[in-house]
Amino acid sequence: MSVLAPLQPGTPADAASSTAGISSVSLADRLWPALPTDRWVSWLVTLAITAVGAVLRWPNLGAPHAFSFDETYYAKDAFSLLTFGYEHNFVDKANATILASNGNPATLHSVFSDGGSFIVHPPVGKWVIAVGEHFFGVTPFGWRFSVCVLGTLAVLMTVRIARRLTRSTLLGGMAGLLIALDGQAIVHSRTGLLDPVLMFFVLAAFGALLLDRDMIRKRLSTTVLGHGDDRVALRMLGAGLGPNLGLRPWRWVAALCLGLACGVKWSGVWFVIAVIILTLCWDISTRRLLGVSSPWLATLARSAPWVLLWFVIAVAIVYVGTWSGWLLTSGGYDRQWAGGNPSTGLAKLVPDALRSLWQYHREILHFHDTLTTPHTYQSNPWSWLVQARPTSYYYQSPINGQPGCATAMCSSEVVALGNPIIWWAALLALGHQAWRGIFRRDWRSAALFTLFFAGWFPWLFTQYRTTFTFYSVAYLPFVVMALAMTLGSILGPVTASPNRRAVGASAVGAVLIAVVLSAWFFYPIWTAEVIPYAQWQMRMWFPTWV
Repeated sequence: MSVLAPLQPGTPADAASSTAGISSVSLADRLWPALPTDRWVSWLVTLAITAVGAVLRWPNLGAPHAFSFDETYYAKDAFSLLTFGYEHNFVDKANATILASNGNPATLHSVFSDGGSFIVHPPVGKWVIAVGEHFFGVTPFGWRFSVCVLGTLAVLMTVRIARRLTRSTLLGGMAGLLIALDGQAIVHSRTGLLDPVLMFFVLAAFGALLLDRDMIRKRLSTTVLGHGDDRVALRMLGAGLGPNLGLRPWRWVAALCLGLACGVKWSGVWFVIAVIILTLCWDISTRRLLGVSSPWLATLARSAPWVLLWFVIAVAIVYVGTWSGWLLTSGGYDRQWAGGNPSTGLAKLVPDALRSLWQYHREILHFHDTLTTPHTYQSNPWSWLVQARPTSYYYQSPINGQPGCATAMCSSEVVALGNPIIWWAALLALGHQAWRGIFRRDWRSAALFTLFFAGWFPWLFTQYRTTFTFYSVAYLPFVVMALAMTLGSILGPVTASPNRRAVGASAVGAVLIAVVLSAWFFYPIWTAEVIPYAQWQMRMWFPTWV
């Protein structure tokens, strides 16, 4: 396909393909539709869109010169990980001391108090933040640097993953442009929080899973072509439980990414479950396409044990490994719990460090289960899809004469508000993709909706606790890919009449122009620009945005 090729609605939805006979599309092509041939053009598109994302994320990254929202926890936790290997307590005025300093870690030891700190999220995201602090100091730029790197890479990855998913450079470019211009993505690329790190590892896991799917199906497609006749290939490959799908290194990569995702936030476990479902369903559809008489039984026998190994045991091992700083030192919170609580029976076989870690996790779980303290910016998960209550990370009201302010009163804010055009259009697109997944049996639509669902739906069961809209950034890549696929359907297939394509292109162009204009309009309140108070009010479309 060329860079201008749209999504082909009939390009192959595996489960919809019949193996009872040979369709007009060869078995090899149904197994592995070729990637677009515009490789170099696609990389130019990818790099251009990534550059747009970088231009919107990197300038003045150190502003505001403040701890924005939960940076007050994670930036300091990252510093303590660099210093001790585990999260440490700080003195009361640590924030002011750090902001007044030059960020040199060697001069900031006075900010620590005694003892390990009780934390409620695993350490991976804070280690990521710590990398930037190691190279650039304990400064706003330092603790935002690594997150901005991941946020920029997420734009590039979204283009490539969406292109592979849809076999269309155009749709890959659309998805990348959408995430490049979204306020949630921009704000969280410029803020030292955990959720953008979670998003990155989940997106990387999905990319690895797609590469695994393509690798196996391309191998099978080559085998089919080697037989020369689809009927002969079906008799050979569909016999018994079907072929052994062999080594699958990309699944190990996906498991590593998911283990790291869980090591950022426990909500990563829902994506693990989603990936297990997807990979088993994909294996079932592969065997069904090959004519295996009992694809479910064959997958249960041949794939399920390996899936258990890859996505349960391996993820668990990676997750425990992310706690190595706490395990290999002695001063962390609860680190010595097992010493004062001797084990009995078979529990004596468990090392004290792991018993202490288990107790620590019980306390963390209790915290999350009882987190009901009201917060000004808390929001119900039902409202996340329309960005009804965005989280304000920073707000100042400069007056005339202060830097950047030439009117009586100004505003400078960082608010994690998604691009309204993207999120409101995506609400319809997600419904469309759910319909395609169920009734058109399109595996791509089903995959995107499943991963979105994994990131959003579990929160509906925790409406009693304090939650925030910015949690939605974890599934943002799947939201924009779903929207890009729906825009591809609006554009229409390349075989459509010129009038149909013209109407579709006009509609898609109008949406993309609206996205660009919306990003331009809201960019000042995503990046703490000093603007007149009246202009800030113009951007507060609803009372719940204030």
